[in-house]
Amino acid sequence: MKDNKVLHYIKDIIGHIPKDWIELTTHRLDIYNEDLAKTEFLDQFEELFEAGNADPLALNQLPTAYDYIRLGHPLSSVLEWTIAKLNNLPVENVISFSSRTIPILAVLRKNLFDEKPTQILHSGNLSDSFDSDELKRVYGYNFEIKRVESAEDVPAFEGSSVFISENSDMGSVEINPNIDFFIGLHAPLGSILAVSDKVDKTYIPAIQHVRRRETIAMTPSNCLSALQQLAGETPSQPGETNLEANKASVLESIASITATETKALLGSSGLSVQYAIMMGLIDHALANHPGKAIKIIVPPNCYGGTNDQARRVAACVENVEILDLPVDGDNDMVQSTDRVLNRVAEEDAVPYIIAEIPTNPRVEVPNLEKLREVLSRKRETPAGEPAIDPVFILDQTFCPNVQFLGEQGILSSIKTISYVSGSKFPSGGKCTAGYCVANEEAAALMEVIGKHMRLCDNEATALQVEILAGQLPSMNQRIHDAYQNTREFVNYIEKVLPTAKINFVSEELAEQGFTPSVFSLDLPTKGDTDEEREAYKRALNEKLIHLMISEIPGDSKYCVSYGQLKGCYWTIPATSTQGTTKESDKDYIARVSVSPDLDLERHKEVFSKFLSQI
Repeated sequence: MKDNKVLHYIKDIIGHIPKDWIELTTHRLDIYNEDLAKTEFLDQFEELFEAGNADPLALNQLPTAYDYIRLGHPLSSVLEWTIAKLNNLPVENVISFSSRTIPILAVLRKNLFDEKPTQILHSGNLSDSFDSDELKRVYGYNFEIKRVESAEDVPAFEGSSVFISENSDMGSVEINPNIDFFIGLHAPLGSILAVSDKVDKTYIPAIQHVRRRETIAMTPSNCLSALQQLAGETPSQPGETNLEANKASVLESIASITATETKALLGSSGLSVQYAIMMGLIDHALANHPGKAIKIIVPPNCYGGTNDQARRVAACVENVEILDLPVDGDNDMVQSTDRVLNRVAEEDAVPYIIAEIPTNPRVEVPNLEKLREVLSRKRETPAGEPAIDPVFILDQTFCPNVQFLGEQGILSSIKTISYVSGSKFPSGGKCTAGYCVANEEAAALMEVIGKHMRLCDNEATALQVEILAGQLPSMNQRIHDAYQNTREFVNYIEKVLPTAKINFVSEELAEQGFTPSVFSLDLPTKGDTDEEREAYKRALNEKLIHLMISEIPGDSKYCVSYGQLKGCYWTIPATSTQGTTKESDKDYIARVSVSPDLDLERHKEVFSKFLSQI
């Protein structure tokens, strides 16, 4: 009876899904409570279910589920809730993935640290992208694979048993006393991972964190298709019919925007792309520099996803180490790069540098001529041998229009791979898909990076490619218009609050093409001690953001994102984008991102009101 009630309710829900649940990467950020993300959404969703309420207004009033669809979103939460209900499992034990490979890797990663053996069993075919040799050689995972006729044939095992089915119904979960993890493969939608209730609860957050950092949840449109299957309706498959044409259009746009000739790679998110770059370069180093240490050089206060993922990779793979690259504030990126590359040469190691230009959140651009000089400098090992040249991995999400890698680009002579988070300007906030390109010096690396993107099944979905095809042609114009709004807002704040410290590009840098639409605001403070001054500033940050989003709810939102088509987004990096960064490296300042379409005069009015209250 409960099954009928659940499926009947889901059928009602399908016809009343709020538009934003499908079309945006963020939902109801005005009622987002970070500490209760997802649980608060599902608690209130459960109340609607018990009341049989599928009214669209009621659904739209639900708080956001997580803060970003990479980790989860309303429809992935509803899908997981439904499958858990149908199989009498705790809701947190069902986790959806866009990838059909990463859920396996999530279990393997946890067991690597727990030194626990894993057996992978399957009754049909594993994902085409699954490569056991590469997972053992490059990722460092240990496991054995067996083929069985059915779930009932899974033998007892001293360790974790992962059973994989490619032909199961969407709502079917096959777990028995010998199966710890069930993974249903549902091409082209993704996969569903169900964790047995007898498995240690520490697996749940560990698996969730893999989804947060190395891949994404099943996308909103694919979750809708999955829910339609569960409800007995014909599932929609948006984007499938024109995939090749859309992909050709996207690749052409990226080539034009970046002035590169190497074929771009399209991933399901910016971090999916970064993960492919990381693992691809490690693979390349193992093959071309066997036995040598690999150093991943990363700013300690850069975007938390980048920072955290790099450190997670180093924790998994033997002979890989993280080196800090201080870049912001009193630190100079050029000097730091020179210093750390000298150290790597002394150790005769392989250097891979990840950096954001402009930096986040301080929006700083280094002296690019000097940076190029430092990166291209020939160094020697203690034995007098030529040191291994660095690969520069450039996150240019803030300025995807700058042609760093083209023939005339400032980094054309340095082995450089550039990547961009597609949830920002490329899609205007409509999807998470990202991309990477290489200059001619690094072109040979794209093949191995692409191999690992496919291995992880992290390529962009058909609908994501369709969205990029629609949005990329207008990206540079949107960047220009958003910058104009940002410059005007910054100039206004400088005029009415000259004691504030604003981090934004100079007019000179803007003339060189650096036209971001994000700035950070270090508000003036007071107090007798450092602690008092810091506490006052933090409270002032919160007051400003609360006033903006309450006075302009249609335009101002509390969100870490950037590059949206409309509105203004506010956040405090220390509590959002720098969530996993060391406390001493965090920035308790306000970060503001401005779109090409917002009521700028109203934002000035509310800022003026804020000044009258301090």
